Amino acid sequence: MSATLAGRLLVQCLIAQGVDTCFGVPGESFLAVLDGFHAEQEHIRFIVNRQEGGAAFMADAHARITGRPGVCFVTRGPGATNASIGVHNAFQDSTPLVLFIGDVGGDFRDREAFQEVDYGSFLGPSTKGFAKRVERIDDPQRIPEYVSRAFATAMNGRPGPVVLVLPEDMLAQSVDAKPLPRVEAVQPWSDPGSLRELRELLLASKRPFVIAGGSGWTPQAAQALQRFAENWRLPVGNAFRFQDTFDNHHPLYAGDVGIAINPKLAQRVKDADLVIAIGARLGEMTTSGYTLLEAPRSRQKLVHIHASAEELNRVYQADLAINAGMSAAARSLEVLTAPPDVPWEAWSEAAHADYLANLEPQPLAGMPAGAPPRGQVDMAEVVALLQKHLPPDAAITNGAGNFASWVHRFFRYHGLAKGHKTQLAPTGGAMGYGVPAGIAANLVSGRVAFTIAGDGDFLMNGQELATAVQHGGKSIIVLLNNGMFGTIRMHQEREFPTQVSGTQLRNPDFCALARAYGYAAEKVTETAQFEAALLRALAADTGTLIEIPLDPEVITTRGTLSSITQAAQARQAK
Repeated sequence: MSATLAGRLLVQCLIAQGVDTCFGVPGESFLAVLDGFHAEQEHIRFIVNRQEGGAAFMADAHARITGRPGVCFVTRGPGATNASIGVHNAFQDSTPLVLFIGDVGGDFRDREAFQEVDYGSFLGPSTKGFAKRVERIDDPQRIPEYVSRAFATAMNGRPGPVVLVLPEDMLAQSVDAKPLPRVEAVQPWSDPGSLRELRELLLASKRPFVIAGGSGWTPQAAQALQRFAENWRLPVGNAFRFQDTFDNHHPLYAGDVGIAINPKLAQRVKDADLVIAIGARLGEMTTSGYTLLEAPRSRQKLVHIHASAEELNRVYQADLAINAGMSAAARSLEVLTAPPDVPWEAWSEAAHADYLANLEPQPLAGMPAGAPPRGQVDMAEVVALLQKHLPPDAAITNGAGNFASWVHRFFRYHGLAKGHKTQLAPTGGAMGYGVPAGIAANLVSGRVAFTIAGDGDFLMNGQELATAVQHGGKSIIVLLNNGMFGTIRMHQEREFPTQVSGTQLRNPDFCALARAYGYAAEKVTETAQFEAALLRALAADTGTLIEIPLDPEVITTRGTLSSITQAAQARQAK
């Protein structure tokens, strides 16, 4: 058995797990791994990022597109702390991810050596960190064991991030170990008795409602969910930023249960007598601050289906908790025998009608007389043009900010039931996610990738346009520039009206910046200009940035900044 460097063995172990793309920023602490990428370049590629946070977001997007753990490499200290935003995002979004951190050598450990960090304390579950597991590989012979366990841990139960720490001197040792076979996620199956109880709850219901979301969905599982809903004529809402779980064009679709929820949908969830949550954690955003379903015991009967036993009954005490993976759960539900007639057909039809009505744009509350009712650039019309021209399998990405609400409200996802994961967005509210996620989605799948970004959001990771150009990727970015951190300004106006502090931005020439990186770029100042700009972007050989200067008044899909200020002042005057 021939010996090889531990760094090369590590790369071979990744290949054995089916990994063909990794993301990261190089560091002297894992030079032996970089040598491994060079030796195995016919089988695996290393995407060179410009900042570790962007690299971790790209790995997160890779995982969502492929269903397998995304892989990211960073160096010790600053590299790891930069990447921690992606680890936190993967934790909150339940995305399988493996972060490798090059570390100080064992001979320098525990001396506060250059850039040394205790990663177990920083990221580990024992300190209520946000990695499922943090382990340090001191023996190079055990690299296959640690890598295999990391992939299994990242995928099983509630998916999430795993961190492996790689001492620099360990990676340079010679080993004769071999990679272990590829591991697959284990699917917990629904208990037959629980399924019978679920059927009884449905038969006793008059106003049931399904909330579907979370990670772990495959096209087959989404299709099985659709058949379950059709068999029982159930209204289905998608959890926050998992709007592609159920086809938005389906007559049983009720809308997204998330931020800026349709008020009629919010009331419908409250009025339901049975909520069946499939895959969703039922976190703060999906429950509108734990008001749609009151914690710890909701007014509605609650059936909670989740892949992690630890997640069940953690926040909500369910009437029926079922530990099942999404593929197993959906396949069980689709064969659950439905009666010939159900008493809630009108309820389901009304839910879909409310969703369709919410798609109709209305004049923004508080717009000055004589001004365009939704601003000089009508974002509802912009989203309609995206719907018209983007291919159905396009990956739609965004970071965090009010700018995303236009896509959330008006874009209709065909989604997983049609064969592809199409929405990539951070439920953990991380700014800067959309740009690297869109680039990664294109690099991994070759599909059209569209990103909507705000000015503050773009500047978090806009440098990754250089990564796209270097590695042959491209995305279409619509950048809404209102010269401020809009979401925070909105909250500021609600709590401290007219007291503007810390939310104003002085921005660069975004088009010039994009061109400097190698993207095409143009500015759209009127709605009528957008369609032609979008068509040029779709036809371009390079990525394209389309900047839209947005009136700061256009702060939400329903009202202006001034209307929020006026409401706050009136409230304070009472």
